[in-house]
Amino acid sequence: MQTDTAPLQVTLVIGSNRHGRFGPVVADWLLDRLRGREDLVPDVVDVAGADLPMTFAQPPSPSAVTPKLASADAFVVLTPEYNHSFPAGLKNLIDWHFTEWQAKPVALVSYGGVSGGLRAVEHLRQVFAELHAVTVRDTVSFHNAANSFADGRPKDPSGPDAAAKTMLDQLVWWGRVLREGRAAMPYAR
Repeated sequence: MQTDTAPLQVTLVIGSNRHGRFGPVVADWLLDRLRGREDLVPDVVDVAGADLPMTFAQPPSPSAVTPKLASADAFVVLTPEYNHSFPAGLKNLIDWHFTEWQAKPVALVSYGGVSGGLRAVEHLRQVFAELHAVTVRDTVSFHNAANSFADGRPKDPSGPDAAAKTMLDQLVWWGRVLREGRAAMPYAR
């Protein structure tokens, strides 16, 4: 069997829309990791710029983010932890899109206080399982994130860089396998 080694289209989802959010700092660091790989071609969806309704009164017309999600082979979702879970803006983005996530891998990167956003990650795993997406096992987590960065970079990059490499290697493996699977047999829920 010949493996498709073409680069994966990966969409980085920045999951917070709060004023003063720290997400763009982590996203810039993460984009450097994504762009440094020949097997990934990154794109960005920022929930702060996603114009999605907050009620389900009527189906929305396709959002500007919908094509970015639909064309992705894989995702990296960056989330803070708010009140032991992930933000409402991220949930809204996920809920307005269903087939865009199906049979695709999702890597999770989190940041926060003492827990580093890991409770948000565990909640997202449940949500993505319901959407028939596959979350990769390893994550990147920044505990006390605001104090872990200086000038937009981790103060000690060795741990985060190693964790990101492991996570992205898993994402590429799952992304290639699932892309080939969707091509060979369309996913039916």
